[in-house]
Amino acid sequence: MQSWGLSDTGCIRTQNQDAYQIVQLDRDSWLYVVCDGMGGAKSGNVASALAIDVFVQEIRRVHKNAMSTEQIGQMLTGGVKLANFTVFEQSSQFEEFQGMGTTLVAAYATGKDVTIINVGDSRCYMVNKEGIRQITTDHSLVQRLVSKGSLTPEQAKSFPGKNYITRAIGTEPTIECDLFYEKLARGDALLLCSDGLSGVVDEQEILFEVIHGVNKENCCQRLLDIAKMRGAPDNVTSILVLA
Repeated sequence: MQSWGLSDTGCIRTQNQDAYQIVQLDRDSWLYVVCDGMGGAKSGNVASALAIDVFVQEIRRVHKNAMSTEQIGQMLTGGVKLANFTVFEQSSQFEEFQGMGTTLVAAYATGKDVTIINVGDSRCYMVNKEGIRQITTDHSLVQRLVSKGSLTPEQAKSFPGKNYITRAIGTEPTIECDLFYEKLARGDALLLCSDGLSGVVDEQEILFEVIHGVNKENCCQRLLDIAKMRGAPDNVTSILVLA
């Protein structure tokens, strides 16, 4: 398993409120995490940094060899719940942090098996020579409207409320998250990213850069370059994982 990550403030923002980590848990097990903070200049970066640190520490604490699929799901869900509790408590206790929250998307890979968990609209894609597929489902107003048939995917791209998310870590005392299970074959790739990338770089462009790009280690930079050519109005973060 090879992986590369990159995070950038983009062209408009003065502060990077995204965070990411790539963690090797043991010889065959890896954890990849992207968070996208929100809550204004004073607290968005606090929410993402706090959530990702608590989540990773909890996974390190609970992780053991030869875990079942159910145990892995429980481990990831427990990490998200602890991160949510911690960010919510900070938000409740300190006025300057009120209303802060963060998205989270994470992939736990062991051998060919991958478990993905998400809250919010940061995404995980499966990319291979057969095409690109969004594994996660956005927890957002625009996705809800698309799912109901009120908007087409094309209309959703320019919908005024497309940045409004319906779930986030730290905004409520309890949290719901989604789990997805995938098998990786040789040559498959996972791309985890914040909406600063997915909002301005379309899936076919991601597919082309991941599959046809000469140097995989430069793929995240090439995707960032495309986002910046389009003005990159938000922070841009991505992790590429290659089986």
